[in-house]
Amino acid sequence: MPETFHIVPESLHNALIEAAYRHRGFHADEAAEGARFCAEASRHGIRTHNGIKALHLDHLFGSGSQGCVPGAQIEEKPSRFPATRIWNANRKLGQSTAYRAMDAAIKLADQYGVGTVVVDNAFHYLWGGGYVMDAARRGYLAYTNCTAALAEVVPFGGKFPTLGTNPHSWGFPTVEAVGYPIVIDWATSVVAMGRVQQLKREGKPLPPLAAVDKDGNPTTDPNAAVSLLPFGAHKGYGLSLINELVAGFIGGSLPTIRNRWTQAAGDKGTCCFFFQVTHPDAISGGAFARGRTQAQNVKAVIADVLGHGNEKAMLPGQLEAEWARKTAAAGGLLFSRAEIDAFNELATEAAQPLWRAESFRTVTH
Repeated sequence: MPETFHIVPESLHNALIEAAYRHRGFHADEAAEGARFCAEASRHGIRTHNGIKALHLDHLFGSGSQGCVPGAQIEEKPSRFPATRIWNANRKLGQSTAYRAMDAAIKLADQYGVGTVVVDNAFHYLWGGGYVMDAARRGYLAYTNCTAALAEVVPFGGKFPTLGTNPHSWGFPTVEAVGYPIVIDWATSVVAMGRVQQLKREGKPLPPLAAVDKDGNPTTDPNAAVSLLPFGAHKGYGLSLINELVAGFIGGSLPTIRNRWTQAAGDKGTCCFFFQVTHPDAISGGAFARGRTQAQNVKAVIADVLGHGNEKAMLPGQLEAEWARKTAAAGGLLFSRAEIDAFNELATEAAQPLWRAESFRTVTH
């Protein structure tokens, strides 16, 4: 069903997000990185992880709790492996940490072919797809996973939430082949909790078998949803478990006490990140069929996948690319009336001018 969106100038959006972060004590560079991330999420239609979600998460688990420390500095730990960096984020803003980690992994990949950065004591970085998309647009294969802020997902066959929504994100440098990076990015639950919050704002139901209520019964009512279910039953469970195991090797502690500070006293309640970037030249076998170059070969593979009557099939990242084109055509970031109201709550908190919905042009998609 078509929806009407208000067109908000990106500069106005960024000024509000920066002011909100500064109001909470974050430094200017962190506030700018936070605003950059939120704009990218909105530009690509990631409404579950836009500025509303970012600052709500910070309020609940970040600077409003004990999960994030404004102005914290990243500490690099010793590593005997030249292509690996080990960081203690000291609870720095997740978006700032993630941008810097991906840049560091890219520099390592330029030198060693593959670069890995692992991060302990982190605050959640939100939409992992944004970081791998940026790296892929710059010509690299990129991957990241993280442990989510809370254990909200019930493992397959269980009834108590002991896993995070635990996203995986891959980005591939396919701009030359299809016009945009292929980005495979998902939470390992049927929906993210941000989606539950969005549907609650919009007064819309959840899909079936996505969430359970306080008694562990499936519900489509976002107001009753307490815990989430993994997608694909045992398959999503396995993928979610990967993040917890990787975090366990990095230094993360028990998922059920993450960001639950009364339970984590004397333990650790922070998140962990994993970043890996590969230079395309590092994995080239050089023997591409019919004399194709690597780039031509990737394009041919994609064309074959989408051929044979599959022309209407979509590539991961296509929806985000299409939304980015709509955003560019509109000349600003697109928000619903409910989202405008939510942004005005942030404006009130940060003593900023309110947005007047009627002052913005609208577009229907």
